[in-house]
Amino acid sequence: MADREFDIIVYGATGFTGRLVAEYLAARHADVKWAMAGRSLTKLEQVRGEIGAPADTPLLTANADDPAALKAMTARAQVVITTVGPYQLYGEPLLAACVETGTGYVDLCGEPNFMHEMIGKYHDAAKVSGARIVFSCGFDSIPFDLGVWTVEQEAIRRFGKPAPRVKGRVRAMKGTFSGGTFASGKATAAAAMKDPAVFKALIDPFALTPGFEGPTQPKGVLPEYDEAVGGWVAPFMMAVINTKNVHRTNFLAGHPYGADFQYDEMMVAPGLGDIGKAAAEAIARMNPMNSDKGPAPGEGPGKEERETGYYDIAFVAEMPSGERLTATVKGDRDPGYGSTSKMIAESALCLIRDVQGEGGIWTAGALMAEPLKKRLEANAGLSFTID
Repeated sequence: MADREFDIIVYGATGFTGRLVAEYLAARHADVKWAMAGRSLTKLEQVRGEIGAPADTPLLTANADDPAALKAMTARAQVVITTVGPYQLYGEPLLAACVETGTGYVDLCGEPNFMHEMIGKYHDAAKVSGARIVFSCGFDSIPFDLGVWTVEQEAIRRFGKPAPRVKGRVRAMKGTFSGGTFASGKATAAAAMKDPAVFKALIDPFALTPGFEGPTQPKGVLPEYDEAVGGWVAPFMMAVINTKNVHRTNFLAGHPYGADFQYDEMMVAPGLGDIGKAAAEAIARMNPMNSDKGPAPGEGPGKEERETGYYDIAFVAEMPSGERLTATVKGDRDPGYGSTSKMIAESALCLIRDVQGEGGIWTAGALMAEPLKKRLEANAGLSFTID
């Protein structure tokens, strides 16, 4: 594929997040052969000018429901970045085109039902064509997937074996979820109401590991006091997708965390004692997906809000002996936009420049954990440390 016309095509470049991805590539990676793609040439021209991309940056048009146009487009690139969601509504034709043309694919999908279905339909075909498909290359789920990988590597180094239990704990986070995330959440909820199979995929921690079902997992749905972080913790909205991706990484990599691996994610509530308990209970009662007033696709925070956002996540590995160790992942931008746009761009570059691997539907952790971690630390404002 190295002789293809483009290294990367950014599909959905006129959307809010797609625009940030295009802006990042233009500013940070002038050596990349890339193109902007979407439905409207007029909008693409406008965005190209507004983000300061070179005037000769190629612009491609293709509708998400036009398989022939998508096939022709994907055949021109080594990898396609797509930010066009909800993926369960608009994503399959592009994914299918990438599989058919043997083209790499990275997205921001946080829709377990879609991913479960696509794995069943396209994993084997992607292995044949050589297409490397990587879901969830944004805040869901790269910091969590690579955070677990980091702490487990240290457990193996320090104790000679992986930790059978890891806790993901979001200690601090500033930033809003995106209009695309809100739309995907609403679409998933609507699908679950109509189809019991969708609901089953949402509640099954091993929905993305066909043929393998591990041990019972911590639920993470009620506030609790967690001795590992010395405070109260509350349910974390994105755990429903992140935990599944972590288990798929373990599955695809041949269970380096063990076949008995248990993992959950929760938010650390502010305050100590009764104050912390009350805060955890308040967080548990909040579900932004129950509102009809979330951000619309294409909307998002301004530059200052993105640049002052951040996140801090602890990954606590617990050994059977009672020993613990902690890895910390931090990001220097808001999770939903500023950090996510950098992560997906670096994932695409990692896919074509740093890693080999057979085709199939992968996770970032299973296919490119170490080289991607290095890229994110060097270019995208993330840090991975052992406490």
